[in-house]
Amino acid sequence: MMANLLMFVFVGMVMTYLQIIEAQPIGVCYGRNGNNLPSAQDVVNLYKANGITNMRVYDPIAETLTALKGSNIEIILDIPNDNLQALTDPNAATNWVNANIVAYSPDVKFKYINVGNEVSPANVATSKFAPFLIPALQNVQQAITKFQLQVKVSTAIETGILRNTYPPSQSVFSDDISSFINPLIGFLKQNNLPVLANIYPYFGYLGDPAHVPLPYALFTQQNPDPSGYHNLFDAMLDATYYAVEKAGGENLPIVISESGWPSDGGDGASIDNAGTYYSNLISHVKSGAGTPHKPGTAIETYLFAIFDENIKIGAETEKHFGVFHPDKTPKYNLNFQESS
Repeated sequence: MMANLLMFVFVGMVMTYLQIIEAQPIGVCYGRNGNNLPSAQDVVNLYKANGITNMRVYDPIAETLTALKGSNIEIILDIPNDNLQALTDPNAATNWVNANIVAYSPDVKFKYINVGNEVSPANVATSKFAPFLIPALQNVQQAITKFQLQVKVSTAIETGILRNTYPPSQSVFSDDISSFINPLIGFLKQNNLPVLANIYPYFGYLGDPAHVPLPYALFTQQNPDPSGYHNLFDAMLDATYYAVEKAGGENLPIVISESGWPSDGGDGASIDNAGTYYSNLISHVKSGAGTPHKPGTAIETYLFAIFDENIKIGAETEKHFGVFHPDKTPKYNLNFQESS
């Protein structure tokens, strides 16, 4: 009897583990900064045809949300930085949620609302939005509660606000943003909300190629680095975990809201490197191995991005992150439903 009971418990544990792995699909971000992109309905059909069950959308465009109705694709819906100041008014936040979430629910499966992207007092491009971020988050959360919606609210941070990231266990948020980041982490902790993080080993490699080997960034390095890490993605993710914990966010989950590699436009940017990165990232996430700091912890991940975006501003590489061509043909041979 005892042997049978132990076997039953063991089988149950194995099944639970497998369910956890299967419950972490790969998402893909849907950017629209191109003048040659297919219609929103064609994009939704492309996701479905390739088994991509999660999407990040950068603004609440009616065409996109309408196309998503009945698709069963779970989405992260962004509130652009330019909208944050308006949402410091609770009524405006309620109206935004009513118009962009309630109006499409439950036909559209909203998973997260991302309030602002990479907003930080230390980021020249986004510092002007920093005073509005937490009030906007609070007001959107209140509206979600009011409408009894099962949607989680968060904001996407960048790894550039971390310091002392090697070894990852020493990582902290920059001192000069402590008055900003600590209340933000506190808000997420209080409301049991995840941290969204944009993690790009490509930029880690690009910023210090003398000390960051390309194989380490591409998941192809055979031997661990001196701190025990086999790849830069895990090191960057764990550095974020450690910094969040030191800011009061113990046990907060982290969702990778963007990660990608460009196929052209700069050093290390090539079809071969990008294809290797995306394929290995998918395999790593789907393995369920987690990271050295969080072994066995699922890593919910969104690849950036579905298409190259030919009118995106910034460095030339910004235009070449797509995993599909604008004509909807695949740029790489990726298996989005890979389980190992």
